[in-house]
Amino acid sequence: MHICFITNEYPKEGFPHGGVGTFVHTISHKLIEYGHQVSIIGINVYTKKNEYENENDIEIYRLKPKKIKGLTWLFNNKSINSKLSQVNALRPIDIIETAELGMAFIKKIPTVKYVIRLHGGHHFFAESENRKVSWWKSFQEKRSFKRADGFIAVSKYVKTHTEKFLSYNNKPLEVIRYPINLNLFIPRPEIQIKKSTVLFAGTICAKKGIDQLIRAIPKVIESNKDIQLNIYGRDWFFPNGKSYIEYIKESIFPEIGNAVNNIHFKGAVPLDVLAKNYAASEICVFPSLMETQGLVAPEAMAMEKLVVFSNCGPGPETIEHKKTGLLCDPYNPNDIAEKIIWALKHKKETKEIAKEGRKFVEEIFNIDTITNTNINFYYKIKN
Repeated sequence: MHICFITNEYPKEGFPHGGVGTFVHTISHKLIEYGHQVSIIGINVYTKKNEYENENDIEIYRLKPKKIKGLTWLFNNKSINSKLSQVNALRPIDIIETAELGMAFIKKIPTVKYVIRLHGGHHFFAESENRKVSWWKSFQEKRSFKRADGFIAVSKYVKTHTEKFLSYNNKPLEVIRYPINLNLFIPRPEIQIKKSTVLFAGTICAKKGIDQLIRAIPKVIESNKDIQLNIYGRDWFFPNGKSYIEYIKESIFPEIGNAVNNIHFKGAVPLDVLAKNYAASEICVFPSLMETQGLVAPEAMAMEKLVVFSNCGPGPETIEHKKTGLLCDPYNPNDIAEKIIWALKHKKETKEIAKEGRKFVEEIFNIDTITNTNINFYYKIKN
């Protein structure tokens, strides 16, 4: 089969990217390994120009963004449709996959089947972040869903939560987790653990629970003055261009006094570097207010790290409390602090919990099993 992913987030060396980019990169390379063809088409959010790249037989087309006030969406979609036609003429496409909004203005090719993967769309996050639903994005999402031939949800939670707002129109739907690269994310006993280090990884923004985690640190310091919080991830920006890290330093740091000296922003790093930092940390904490699934928790679990994850959203699907990790109330800095303190004081228990976490990820997030399930789903809607 020839699978084409429409995404602007496919990773480019030297530039930060998020979880969707990581997923598409991981699954694409595995599909190639299984003998399928893969193309990536998206707007070039990195260098803002037309670029072509062949990465291990994955053909990547990054298109120069068009900026026309009020019509940017139209001209960017026109570019994507044009490239899809060219690619399909050269190598007929079997499946086109995109995220929730992505199908709204894609021209249907009669011989192609269209899949939406639920990474967390506008309706999904609008409710969790107490934002108003934009009529324009709502229109696009509903139109996109009507045009799809099938849907993949990355967790049970995102499936049930999304269907509160949008219809799957009786099309095929399956829950298929994100795969974890178990060749990269493995226990690394040769890397020395830095005592009293807590790692956070993810985009630096409100929905990842970073505010509450930072507010938890003073209480942790009362129990362990040596605690260090290392924050890895790309910055997020408000519509006015202000950095979220700036906001934290201006609005939250003054609340926590000298605890600011125990908090370190490390920036976005490549996955292999992140894996080494997981290994060197004593505890990994991801108190997201909302996730569709999230990659960082199972990545760290795969490395036999004690993980504190959110008890909201898909958290209970990912971690069984005090068996495969710890669950916290992400809205409550005191609860986050208590879970970190417990983990630091119960090293024997946390070691066993971390081992069980690794076993769970090996079973549930295994890349070969997940890739085969994806391929079978593609064939199901294609035939």
